[in-house]
Amino acid sequence: MHVPEGWNIFSLSEITKEKISYGIVQAGPHVEDGIPYIRSSDVGGKIDIDSLQKTSKEIHHKYRRSSVHPGDIIFSLRGNIGEVSIVPDHLSDANLTQGTARISVDLIHDRWFVLYQLSSTLILNRITTLSKGSTFKEISLEELRKVQIPIAPLPEQQKIAQILSTWDKAIEKLHTLITAKQKRKKALMQQLLTGKKRFAGFFGEWAEVELGSLFKEVKEKVGEKTAIPHSITAGAGFVSHEEKWGKDISGSQYENYTLLKRNQFSYNKGNSKKYACGCMYLLKHADEIAVPNVFISFERHKDNVCNEFYEQYFIADYCARELRKHITSGARSDGLLNLSKVNFFSVKLPSPPYKEQQKIASVLSAADKEIETHQKELSALKQQKKGLMQQLLTGKKRVKIDEPVQMAAAGA
Repeated sequence: MHVPEGWNIFSLSEITKEKISYGIVQAGPHVEDGIPYIRSSDVGGKIDIDSLQKTSKEIHHKYRRSSVHPGDIIFSLRGNIGEVSIVPDHLSDANLTQGTARISVDLIHDRWFVLYQLSSTLILNRITTLSKGSTFKEISLEELRKVQIPIAPLPEQQKIAQILSTWDKAIEKLHTLITAKQKRKKALMQQLLTGKKRFAGFFGEWAEVELGSLFKEVKEKVGEKTAIPHSITAGAGFVSHEEKWGKDISGSQYENYTLLKRNQFSYNKGNSKKYACGCMYLLKHADEIAVPNVFISFERHKDNVCNEFYEQYFIADYCARELRKHITSGARSDGLLNLSKVNFFSVKLPSPPYKEQQKIASVLSAADKEIETHQKELSALKQQKKGLMQQLLTGKKRVKIDEPVQMAAAGA
């Protein structure tokens, strides 16, 4: 590992004031007035103190060697290997589980600089290489202690950490904005898609009809000779074969698949519990795709049906609850949930006047576009930070200690 002049390479064990340790093997049941402990699932970004489980004071005392204090770095040893967090100032007394490790950086090194180094591509790749296990990977304490990181002089460490923290603050601010916009949109959906809030000029009760009176099943098959470069999955939605499987797939392999065309819907009737009642898709960005039999494909068959209105309705929580009423679970040995086509097309839907459907859809679509714009900005900021880390944490780009921190224009 090459480092610039003035930098050194140290193992993690050489820059800590306490031995790197993991925590409690068996934390026992949650104790309301007990001592908080940090699991692998709690690590990554800010630690949410309110969500932490608590162990008894007796168990905590037994594992006092792994007590953590404000400013300690918590490292995930398994599962989300390599995720890191800093113990917040207001968590004065806590412990760890066996899946996490405490890294207490000594006073002559900057803990935030070390945390950023542990999050860098260079170090994460090294950690991945050192992780063992076929189905359940983890890195041992012994290997973690030996991980080497490039270390700058302390003033340079502090300046680099200050620069990167500026990006973190901008990322956090934008993430908070996106979350607020998503909550606002969800509230709008609750009001607009149920008729609780009406726009000026629209009156009268909404009709309630069966899904099958507005939509009909799509039954056209792909056919042996048709080459379809896209398909659909429960979790990711529409995907290209190249993106999902690393290769194109011939049409003959989709002979019995349904051919879904632009402006048609598809719903996963055999959802796993993870995705139950939440996998409804409207094809808008491709002319046609191949859809497996686990999906129900359908399209409108009346002129007074606005696809965009029902696209919003189908992803709403209350629509999911309605679909869930018609699901039978436990019918399959693989743990999947089932929804028959008969039950699906008998689900009750609201049927507002067509122009009101269009108005509601336009408002909710505008909210989606605003959120999407912010998400793109967030992605750009994260990419900027990643590029900056590669430059600063390797010493390829040196910082001037006395210069004020400024963000690039694209990320400001």
